[in-house]
Amino acid sequence: MAAWSGLLRSARQILLQNKAISPIQPLKNGTIIRLMSEHRTFQITPTRWHWDKTKDLFHLYTVVAAVPIGLVILLTNIFVGPATLAPIPEGYEPKHWEYFRHPITRFLSRYVFTKDQMEYEKYLHFVWTQQELIKCRELEAKVKSLMSDRIDYQAYYYQPFTNAKYVRKEAQELKDAQTLFSRP
Repeated sequence: MAAWSGLLRSARQILLQNKAISPIQPLKNGTIIRLMSEHRTFQITPTRWHWDKTKDLFHLYTVVAAVPIGLVILLTNIFVGPATLAPIPEGYEPKHWEYFRHPITRFLSRYVFTKDQMEYEKYLHFVWTQQELIKCRELEAKVKSLMSDRIDYQAYYYQPFTNAKYVRKEAQELKDAQTLFSRP
């Protein structure tokens, strides 16, 4: 960079000596100003901070993520390679990840993703839960319809009053009083 600025400085000096450019230029109103260069040195431009930051982050994540993942894929394809079909020994049941051909797919199937059987059982549990909810809603609707048919006065808004809390409190006070007077 220093070499380029030195070349530009020497080229400017040659132009000044040949009077190709003048360091002093008059303005329209007659005043004279001295220009330090032949053009404005600080150009006011819109900010490029967001664009530069986006490029920096893109390059960072490319280097941090894409390059290592690409290397892992390349080395796996070179050194391990795809699986080949072989006869299954008698009495051996293959694991669920052994059905995939590529080693990365086998790794992901074994350690990251769930088995197809587990997904199916989770789906069956979801279906069973929804059926139970439907049964509960049907029963609730039947109870409401029977209550409206029989004109029951106790409905869902009715909360029966019990004084069990006060009975327990009175019993505890009685027990405390008995233990207090029974001490020698």
